[in-house]
Parts: sequence; C-alpha cells; structure tokens
Amino acid sequence: MNIFWRLVSYLREYKTRLILALMCSAFVAGLTGFYPWVVGPLLDEIFIDKNEDLLAILPFAILGVAILKGLFTYGQAYLMNFVGHWLVADIRQQLFVHIVRLPIRFHDANSSGRLVARVISDVNEMANAIPSVLKDVFQQGLTFVVLLGLVFYLNWKMAMTVFVVLPVSAWVLVWAGRRIRKFSERGQDSVGSMAAVLKEAFTGIKIVKAYSQEDKEAARFFCTNKALRSARIKSSRVTALSSPLLEVIGVGGMAFIIWYGGGLVIQGGENGMQPGEFVSFMAALFMSYGPIRKMASVNAALQRAMASSQRVFEVLDLDSEVSKDEGKQLLPPIKRQLEFSNVSFTYEGAEEFSLDGINLTVRVGEVVALVGASGSGKTTLVSLVPRFYRPSQGTVMIDGQDIRLTDRYSLRRQIGIVSQETVLFDDLIRHNIAYGRPNATDEQIIEAARAAYAWEFIERLPQGLDTFVGENGLKLSGGQRQRLAIARAILRDPPILILDEATSSLDSESEKLVQQALANLMKARTTLVIAHRLSTVQHADRIVVMNRGRIEEIGTHAELLQRGGSYTRLYQTQFQLTQLEPLSTTKLC
Repeated sequence: MNIFWRLVSYLREYKTRLILALMCSAFVAGLTGFYPWVVGPLLDEIFIDKNEDLLAILPFAILGVAILKGLFTYGQAYLMNFVGHWLVADIRQQLFVHIVRLPIRFHDANSSGRLVARVISDVNEMANAIPSVLKDVFQQGLTFVVLLGLVFYLNWKMAMTVFVVLPVSAWVLVWAGRRIRKFSERGQDSVGSMAAVLKEAFTGIKIVKAYSQEDKEAARFFCTNKALRSARIKSSRVTALSSPLLEVIGVGGMAFIIWYGGGLVIQGGENGMQPGEFVSFMAALFMSYGPIRKMASVNAALQRAMASSQRVFEVLDLDSEVSKDEGKQLLPPIKRQLEFSNVSFTYEGAEEFSLDGINLTVRVGEVVALVGASGSGKTTLVSLVPRFYRPSQGTVMIDGQDIRLTDRYSLRRQIGIVSQETVLFDDLIRHNIAYGRPNATDEQIIEAARAAYAWEFIERLPQGLDTFVGENGLKLSGGQRQRLAIARAILRDPPILILDEATSSLDSESEKLVQQALANLMKARTTLVIAHRLSTVQHADRIVVMNRGRIEEIGTHAELLQRGGSYTRLYQTQFQLTQLEPLSTTKLC
C-alpha cells in the first residue's frame, strides 16, 4: 500500500484531468445501470402488457443512452491514458536524473546493463499497466457500485448473497496478487541480468569472436532467458487460474439466486416478484460480474506494476550526491596549491585501506606524476580531487579550502580529465568537443581542435564537425578519439588537469600527435599524471612513487634514481638496466 499511495502522490499534478475523468466515469457507470433497469419495463410493459406508447419511446432512449455512454467512455479513456502515460514519463525522467546524480560508488556496484533495465524494462512494465489500471479502477469500480445499488434496490434480500460471494472473490484476488507480484519481481531481476549479458556481449563482440566464445555467451543468455521465461510462465499460470476460480464462485452465487428468485416469481403476489423485476435483477447481477472479472485482470497488471515500482523506488530512495552534499562555498580558480593532508580511503566492503596516510602538496602550475604497480592507489588518489569519492580520513584542500565544503559544480568546473578509456557519445564531433562547454562557438571549437591536433582529420571528413562518431567513437581510430577528448578538455579550459594513462594504448605515430596535443593542454595548468611507462614521466616536475596505498618516494627522475629505492627497481624492471634515451619534455603522460 505504501508503494501504491506513493504512485498516487504523483497524480496530484494532474488532478484537473483526473476530476474530469472521474466525472466521465460516473456518467458511464450511471448509464450502464440504465441497461439492466430497462429490462423490467421492456418485459412487463411491452412484451406482457403490450404498451405501444412505451415501445415508441424506449428504443430511442436506449440509442441515446448508448451514444452518451460512448462519448463519456471516450473522454474517460483518453483522460486516464493521458494521465497514465505522463505519470510514467515523469517517473522515467526522475529515475534517469537520479541515477546520473548517484555517487560513483553506486555505479561501481551496479552494471550499466542492470541500470538500463531499471530505466527501460521496469518503467515499461509500469507504463503497460498504470494507464489501464487507472482507467479500469475508476470505471469498473464505479460501474460495480451502481449495479450493486440497483441490485439492492430491486430486491435487497436476494442481494445479500453478494456479501457471501464478495469476500471469497476478494481472497482469490489477494492470493493471486501476491503470487503474481512475487513472480514479477523475479522476472524483472532476470530482465536486469539479461540486459547486463546483452550489453557485455555486444560491447565486447570482437573479443567474443576472437576467442570463439559465442557458445559461452549463448549459454549465459540462455540462463537469464530461462529464468525470465520461468517467472513469466508461473505468473501467467496464476493469472489464468484466478479467472475461472472467480467465475465458479460467481456462478455459484447466481445458481442460488436463480433458485431463490425463481421461487419468488412462481409464488407471485405481494410477497413474490414480477418476471420483469427478476430479469432486471439478474441482468444487473450478471453485468456486475463483468467489473469483478475485469478487476481480476487489473489486479494482475497492478501487481506487476507494483513489483516494478518497488525496484524503481529502491533506486529513487538512495541518497544522491546532492542530498549528502554539505558543500556550499564557491571555489575560486586555484592560485596556490592542491593539498592532500593525511588522506586515507577504503572502498565500501573492503577490509584494507586503498590509501593510507597520504600527504602531498601540488603547487599551482606543477606537473606531478604518480607511478607504481597496479593497485597501488594512483587512480583512487586522483579520483578524490573531483570528489568522485570522499576520504575516509583526512582532507583534500585547494588553496586551503576543504573541497568537501565547496560547491560540487564550482569544483568540477576547474578539473579536466583525459583517461586511457576515452569516452565519446554517439553524437556529432562538435557536440563531443563542446560537451563541457555547450555554448561554445564554432570558432572556439575549431581552435580547441587545432590545439589538440584533431582539426587535420576533422576537416577531411565529409561532414566535418557534423560527423557522427558512432557508439563511443567507433568510427574513429584510437588516436583520433583521444585527440577529441583532449580538444574537449582544452575547450573547457580547466586549471587542474588529470591525465590517466592517456597514451598507453596508442601506436607510436598516434602517440606522438597525442603527446603534442597534451603539451598544449598542460601549459600553465596544475597537472596530475598517472603512468605505468616511466619513459613518459621522467621530465615531470616531481614523481610520486606509490605502493599499497602509501607514498614511498617523491623526487625528480634523477633524484629518485640516485636514491636506488622503489623507483630505481621499477626503472630497472621496465628498461632491463639499459640507459634511457633522452626524451622530449612533451612526454608527460
């Protein structure tokens, strides 16, 4: 019921249309009650008493009622579907916005395929059910009340049978609803697993084919598909069983009424019933059974919607970055330094610290390289700067201001990130470059592209800046994608720059162009560089050697080699004790 009333709360915005729809439903219900009521006069006055005057009027009255009922039915259905679809669209939009605002740790714990299933499959399940549920709950409920009132008006003694049938029917509906909801929850979980398998298989299709693992992926998909099929079949079985159960219960009540009412008709007189009155009673009772059966199917749809709604609300109830953000102070451009003061960090559920007692100061305009084995904490450390994660202990400060107290957007506007895994959107080149600065002019976009050495290939494309790059830049080479990412960072013009293995996956020719682009990007910026290849960072202002979340050494390339410590061992491992050739000062990532 909490979920149901929460869904109802979304309807407040559409109360005008709901009131109009309710009025239409009331008219439809009242006009529906006219049909069984008119059966009595039709039988008694026309067929038995041969009333010609009534015969001349009644057919036109029935036709008029049908026309009015059709108009009000159309109005009610249109208004309810309008409200239902807008409601679902609002929830879908709210869900998407909330997911993109959830902390990075949530996205670390949930695959993108499962999140896509929440936004599409779960909300679609709601979309398929809610409009029809809204329409039928109003319409069938009011129709049942009108017909039930007519039944009691015609003969309240026989109508008391309804109070025997209704509780049993209600029990069937509740039992079926619980079962359907349980199986729907299982089904939607399976849809999430299926979406994850599909995304992984399609995204990594080249690896799947290269390793001849099509059968393995087919087997993974079969398991999720089988689970979904099983849940849907069980749900369908319960739905199919509830309808005949309700029919048997209803017909049992009808059988008793026919026996009892038939005796009253035979008896006749003051204590008996007229044939027309009995037929009207039976017609109203039969017609009232229609809404009950309809509500049974509505209940099944409602339970599926409830199961999906619960999954959606579970995500909406999670705390977003905004809800837990105490940062209010605007952060001016960095003028002095970025400082890590006694910073420790552990991932949720982990037992050991990923960072342990980090103390590091990066002066404005300085290039600091972070090196060390995989898992030493380099990426975790730089992820604290844009507040992707919050330190478990200690503080990260810019010009002495704790970034936890700064406005999140004013902080991130000062940070540019270029990583090994270049992220491009299936959009135009111009929109990818201007992603962090949507109002940039074409001249500014072209200038950034030139500085990133990307304009030379962009202008050769048939559509130039208006070329679609494909999913994650599929239509471009690795070097071209990376240069677009650099152009994006140049156009944003951030004072703090994070380079995370920005050239590690490129060929020599592409690497040379990207290194030149990065040199343009890094001018007069405070830069943190993550690198595995020591040849790319030996001309950094300082090199920080990390191991198991701690800083082991800090110094220049020459100073660290003279010490003969961890950096020297890394150097010897990579270059096998051979002398490094002098490298360009542009090789800093």
